[in-house]
Amino acid sequence: MNKVALYCRPGFEKECAAEIVERATRLEIYGFPRVKDNCGYVIFECYQHDDAERLIRELPFNSLIFARQMLVVGDLLKDLPVDDRVTPIVGMIQGAIEKAGELRVEAPDTNEGKELLKFCRKLTVPLRQRMRADGVLLNRENHHRPVVHVFFIASGCCYVGYSYSNNNSPFFMGIPRLRFPADAPSRSTLKLEEAFHVFIPADEWEERLASGMRAVDLGACPGGWTYQLVQRSMMVEAVDNGTMAQSLMDTGQVTHRREDGFRFTPTHATTNYWVVCDMVEKPWRIAMLMADWLINGWCREAIFNLKLPMKKRYEEVSHCLEEIDKRLKENGINAQIQAKQLYHDREEVTVHVRRIWSAIPGRRDERERR
Repeated sequence: MNKVALYCRPGFEKECAAEIVERATRLEIYGFPRVKDNCGYVIFECYQHDDAERLIRELPFNSLIFARQMLVVGDLLKDLPVDDRVTPIVGMIQGAIEKAGELRVEAPDTNEGKELLKFCRKLTVPLRQRMRADGVLLNRENHHRPVVHVFFIASGCCYVGYSYSNNNSPFFMGIPRLRFPADAPSRSTLKLEEAFHVFIPADEWEERLASGMRAVDLGACPGGWTYQLVQRSMMVEAVDNGTMAQSLMDTGQVTHRREDGFRFTPTHATTNYWVVCDMVEKPWRIAMLMADWLINGWCREAIFNLKLPMKKRYEEVSHCLEEIDKRLKENGINAQIQAKQLYHDREEVTVHVRRIWSAIPGRRDERERR
């Protein structure tokens, strides 16, 4: 198996391909991407046989922006016999990996892929039974073991491969399954909820999304992102010249500031933990605004969206992230920076920055708080 499959949002295959080529080259792994517009995935074929395995081990999945999932696969299985699809699939994975902990039978996130999912669900049970009988899968699911993926791109055609549970997306098809809250002011609330699931480990939610924290929402109206903060019992300054949902104002947890988010100075500058921002503006302006907030010590963590241009989208995002990192380091601030095009994003990328510590005297840092 000398190929790496990456799931992505349909329409962003070129960005996903550009990213994997660049990141693989940094590891001195060389190959070429196979790209088909709007198919929802990219196949990166390595020149050296063992490099696909090395790539999914050494390239941190959470550092990829446009990939929803990353796995090693073999050649495309075509024309699977209608009366026995299981045997060729098991034959492809046998010998490649043993005692995997989970099986996922998946399809691209496209209209055609959604039509395949009903078939994928039906195939999962007999396929799982056969893989357990043949020693490919453990008899019980184990989320610490590798995951076997069967990725159908069309009826009778699939890639078979595996990912490592410590370096993949834990979600089926790389998509968190979230339910839209009926009382939320807008569907944008799902963006921030998904960001929490993707960027913050579940065992750290009580500490980093704690009741009573102070937060600022820039460009808040009508309150989709503020809703997520209020649901976690935070006190929120909602900054926007528009109108906030009355249901949020009635909680007593929200103070509405009718101001421009670029000119706003926080009232509780030294005690805010979070700033979130989903303003429609050029990505560079948003990136520099968020860098200012982190440098000024007005927040400890930030989640914000960068609206993507029509062309050179990967290059634009990379430039913004590099400049944020550069500015923070110039100001003596060590930070963890992650970016991901989430399922609930569209023409945008969500960024998370966590200030770890600051070398500037007078600024409270992670080590002091602990």
